Amino acid sequence: MNALIFAAGLGTRLLHITEDKPKALIEVAGKPMLFHAIEKLVAAGITRIVINVHHHAHMIQSYIRSLQFSNVEILISDEREMLLETGGGLLNAKHLFIKDKPVILYNADVLTGINLKNMIEFHEKNKGIATLMVKDRPTSRYFIFDDHMRLSGWTNISTGDKRITRQCDTQKLYAFSGIHIVNYSILNMLGGVRKFSITNGYLDISGTNAIYGWKDWNEHWFDIGTPEKLAEANKFYENIK
Repeated sequence: MNALIFAAGLGTRLLHITEDKPKALIEVAGKPMLFHAIEKLVAAGITRIVINVHHHAHMIQSYIRSLQFSNVEILISDEREMLLETGGGLLNAKHLFIKDKPVILYNADVLTGINLKNMIEFHEKNKGIATLMVKDRPTSRYFIFDDHMRLSGWTNISTGDKRITRQCDTQKLYAFSGIHIVNYSILNMLGGVRKFSITNGYLDISGTNAIYGWKDWNEHWFDIGTPEKLAEANKFYENIK
């Protein structure tokens, strides 16, 4: 099985912390966030991990060379010429994946206690083209699901923007949580390599293809997007040692 860790972001919300290093190498509990992500994926049985790079790319490449994991390939998808966002980043890495095997997409700045094997089992059981890890938490942007947790749209409750891709009697709102699984076949549905958000890609195909939300998890979760979130995560991990 494949994985793609999104590690190319500029990390601008972390202010001076990311001036001289990429966000993925910021440490939480004494380990870079990138290492936390790799550990989680290896524990789930992933055998090929691709990491996209842009901001301070050479530092991530150097760090990867220092790692040793048995029976796991770690490859680099280079986006130094242009940051392609999540959708473009996925398509740009296509040639590096094991063909016809699913891909776990993992934001490098997400830290969680979930067991990825449970999410993989959900994805395989439901036979959707993609599975999105979602959570009932306050935010401004939500995916919309029906009673069967099939993706049916998206909304921004701050601006009032809404896009419905499937009609459903009940609309349930859940926040995306930075981890998703896609079947390899989705790569041929999203068009050519370009800069775009995978959110838009999912919405474009969700009317005719089953994409599910996975919400049945109750472990800790952090999105390390700001200095405050970084401090909160470090405090949490220190307390559970």
